[in-house]
Amino acid sequence: MRLKLLLFGVLCMLAWMPARPVRAETPPGAGEPLVKPAFRPLPPGAVEPAGWLRDWAEAARDGITGHLDEYHAVFGDAWKGTQVKAPNAAADGTGWPLEQCSYWLDGLVRLGYVLHDESLLRKAKARLDPIVDGVNQGGPSFIYWISNSPTGFNSWAHSHMGRALVAYYEATGEKRILDALDKAYRSYPVPMGNLELTDVNVSGLCNLDALLETYSFTGDKRLLERATSAVQRPEVQASIQDWLQGKFNPCHAVCAYELIRLPALLYPWTGEPSYLEATRHAFQWLEHQHLLPYGVTSGEEFLSGVGAFRLTETCDVTADLWSSLWMYRITGERSWGDNMERAFFNAAAAPVARDFQTMCYYQSPNRIQPESLPSGHPLCPGPGCLRFTRLGYPGVLCCVGAVNRILPNYIMHMWMATDDRGLAATLYGPCTVNAFVGAHVPVKLACQSSYPFEDTIAVQVTPAQRASFALYFRVPAWCRAPRLKVNGASIKTVPDEHGFVRIERTWAPGDTVTLRFPMSVQIVRGFETEYPMANRQYFGFKPDSVFAPRRLPYESITFGPLLFALPIPDLDPNTPMPGTRWQFALDNDPNKEGRDITVERKPMPTHWDWPLAAPIVLRVRARDFDWTPTEAQALPNAPVAGKKAQSIALVPYGCTKFRISMFPVTTRAWKNPAPTQ
Repeated sequence: MRLKLLLFGVLCMLAWMPARPVRAETPPGAGEPLVKPAFRPLPPGAVEPAGWLRDWAEAARDGITGHLDEYHAVFGDAWKGTQVKAPNAAADGTGWPLEQCSYWLDGLVRLGYVLHDESLLRKAKARLDPIVDGVNQGGPSFIYWISNSPTGFNSWAHSHMGRALVAYYEATGEKRILDALDKAYRSYPVPMGNLELTDVNVSGLCNLDALLETYSFTGDKRLLERATSAVQRPEVQASIQDWLQGKFNPCHAVCAYELIRLPALLYPWTGEPSYLEATRHAFQWLEHQHLLPYGVTSGEEFLSGVGAFRLTETCDVTADLWSSLWMYRITGERSWGDNMERAFFNAAAAPVARDFQTMCYYQSPNRIQPESLPSGHPLCPGPGCLRFTRLGYPGVLCCVGAVNRILPNYIMHMWMATDDRGLAATLYGPCTVNAFVGAHVPVKLACQSSYPFEDTIAVQVTPAQRASFALYFRVPAWCRAPRLKVNGASIKTVPDEHGFVRIERTWAPGDTVTLRFPMSVQIVRGFETEYPMANRQYFGFKPDSVFAPRRLPYESITFGPLLFALPIPDLDPNTPMPGTRWQFALDNDPNKEGRDITVERKPMPTHWDWPLAAPIVLRVRARDFDWTPTEAQALPNAPVAGKKAQSIALVPYGCTKFRISMFPVTTRAWKNPAPTQ
């Protein structure tokens, strides 16, 4: 009987354990940063989606993420050392396909562990294992079949494979994977690239992510020497100084997002505060000059200012979330979590079909017609760039690969470990978490919520035994009156300097923390700006008028982290319903600042697919008017008088495929924002 009880206890303990528990302390021989980051990620699979978030993740599994290799040779054949029939593919198996396939594999392996799905993991392992073996058997880099070290575009592609292999190692703990990472990076050429924000800079410096992660695992000083030498080069230091002085160029948006985090990556290892500040300055510049209401900058493919028909490449969403995540990990500041949620809940959903079978290369705040409003660059990526297709766009396959990273990276980092052996709720949504806390005690957290479509989150805390440890909860900056309860009793809700409430106590199985973050309507006022003159040559197909100084007033409406839009019902993602009226100007009362907007709530659907019949609807006063927007004149020059007053219904932006989210305004509604906005 005692033996049976003992075996039962062991089995129960094993049931608690994640695929690979987060390190409770730095392992012997690992690299120790001079400045400890605020958060450490849990391994892939420790956080598992639930509720509506699981529905979305499973749609990705059953759609693009799970089947992309069946759609195009880039994803079926790249990284095999053989020629791939695709644009800009070299005869030796290098070129564009390596980048595009790396994006997919990074998302595939992460989603496989997040869902504990063997079919996804088999696909990922079948492609990642030959790379690991190729390096360990003598290959000089992840591109194991070529004799020289990768440079230029291939070095950029190499960096993205590095991220996939880091995730693979974190999930499995297999030494052979770590050996391959260490071998590839300990002699990697130091002139990896630069930080110049000019034109298209696909810099090999993006290898710093995987290189420094590998150093944190191994403590191999050769890796840190490579990283610091790469950043201390005069041309890289010159760019960092330019950023600190506010000198930026409206370059390729994906490159901007990928490059701006890189100085900050060295901050924990060098203690040099200017590296962290340079990255902050770069983010602030992007947000001030180019941020669109859904939380990501314009990028078509170059940064293009603020406007209702400005476009955002789907790769920008992925890159924004990744770079913001690094700043979140390093600083622990809630603003990065707020920014990630805004981008994820809005910009991540709009360019993907509700069944996750098709997606589009670009999205825009306002989308009225399938191709003409807005329209894309006639050559790059070409006509049809806003159409939903199985590959996002024929021939340019980066976005359909990169989109697969968005969901698993959000889910994996909803909870992260803290230096005091606690856990932090860094991003919200329904999920379960398995990790070790305190004195190496297994704990399970079950987060029940439909957030952000409701404002309450219940976290059931179930340690394997009574244990003392800390839990941290981010209080979103938009929430004016947060409420936290432990086992039904209210606790003092005063966020610390980073925006978190820390609860340290002896936790027992069945304890519950209830979070309530009441949401309120916020009116965002701003001006559409001109296209950057610095990109006049790239945007040569645009009329001169769009480069002339302009201040076209608009309003957008948010509720918590959600942007709201007037939906134009669709028959499918490429076909708006004929005859739908969308020519409205908002006519809300500026003195009430959103309090005259009605919030209507409905039950969550039994299965989530970002439906137009949304669980939250905002009703706002508007007036119809004669509005015929064009590519050159997306919004009226000034507030309008309007005609008949009526109430219009807005739904979350992510639920729409055709919409208005940057609205004209009436003279009654307009409240002129400060010149800096």
